Amino acid sequence: MPLEAVEARRLYRQVADQLRSLIDSGEYAVGSRLPTERELAEQLKVSRPTVREALIALEVEGRVRIRVGSGIYVIEPAAVAAPAAAAVIEGPFELLRAREFLESAIAEQAARVATKDDLARIDASLLAMENVEHPGEASMVHDRAFHVAIAGSLGNAVLVRVVGELFDQRLNPYFAKLAHYFESPGTWRTALDEHRAVRDAIAAHDPDAARKAMRDHLARSQERFAQNFGVEGAAGPVSDHGRAVRAPAKPSKPKPASKKKRAAGSSARRR
Repeated sequence: MPLEAVEARRLYRQVADQLRSLIDSGEYAVGSRLPTERELAEQLKVSRPTVREALIALEVEGRVRIRVGSGIYVIEPAAVAAPAAAAVIEGPFELLRAREFLESAIAEQAARVATKDDLARIDASLLAMENVEHPGEASMVHDRAFHVAIAGSLGNAVLVRVVGELFDQRLNPYFAKLAHYFESPGTWRTALDEHRAVRDAIAAHDPDAARKAMRDHLARSQERFAQNFGVEGAAGPVSDHGRAVRAPAKPSKPKPASKKKRAAGSSARRR
């Protein structure tokens, strides 16, 4: 049962569907290890962040377990969540890309129109972010307040609501699982520096710098979430956005040892 090339719309869900079908059909038995992210991405002709989203979705459903430094393994599900549940949850990388496009434009305009009161609200949320540990509920509250305060400086209630709703998707189970693997006090300190750059550009009333600072912050958030799980060598950022172009080959499975190698191994053991 070979994998099929996927369409560009919500790729990670289609990838998850294909892998789920292969697991259900027995192509990947309980306890077996799936191909690496790189191998799956090459065979499906999609980006590695898309594969990452699909694997996270399957882990949330209880179909696989990700073991950092070892690989992705099929597990025996005690109670499998209905696949339809994925239809109402957006992928983490989709959400971050949407925020990158929207909030960079908002930051640009905020640099033009932000008042002293607006800057005071932005500063208050940034100060609160600096005084809490991360990851944690408090840090999320103040992080949200920072982004909403920037949107609020434009005086548009719709933008405030949209920015808030997009940020709230960080609480969905896919995003929470991704954050579990890749967020830490160290990444939080890095993100704080990025937030300060956004704030400083807005305070300087520099639209170009504000747009770039916000775009860089959300792009780097994607890179942080796209680090390797540790089974393909050293971790490194992955920012490709590949799309399906043709039907891929079936994922390769570990090859059994040849008779000659098995014989050699047996001989060595007899010695």
